[in-house]
Amino acid sequence: MVHYEDVEPYITKDGSIIRELMHPSVHGNRGASVAEAIVEPGRSTRLHRHLTSEEIYHITQGKGVMRLGGERFEVKTGDTVLIEPGVEHMIENRSETPLRILCISYPAYSHQDTQLL
Repeated sequence: MVHYEDVEPYITKDGSIIRELMHPSVHGNRGASVAEAIVEPGRSTRLHRHLTSEEIYHITQGKGVMRLGGERFEVKTGDTVLIEPGVEHMIENRSETPLRILCISYPAYSHQDTQLL
């Protein structure tokens, strides 16, 4: 059991504010990680890719523009995006409130697997 308020946020390599809600290195689960990413209004994450991890982004608040490979498209609350390993991506917050994203990674997120572009 993890209480949201007990999880200390940190800034990840892509520039978003992250709360690791479930991660093998902290919580003892086996493979995937679940985190909340927050991108402040008018900000974006840095263009990056993960060499081995597959990610799923589920937008829980706000709206923005997602860059995924060579595509750009709008995302909003309720949308879910699959990010395959090796595919460059970033997201820009185009709302006046924080953009909140539930991020699921398998294998679990690691800084070593993240390549800034």
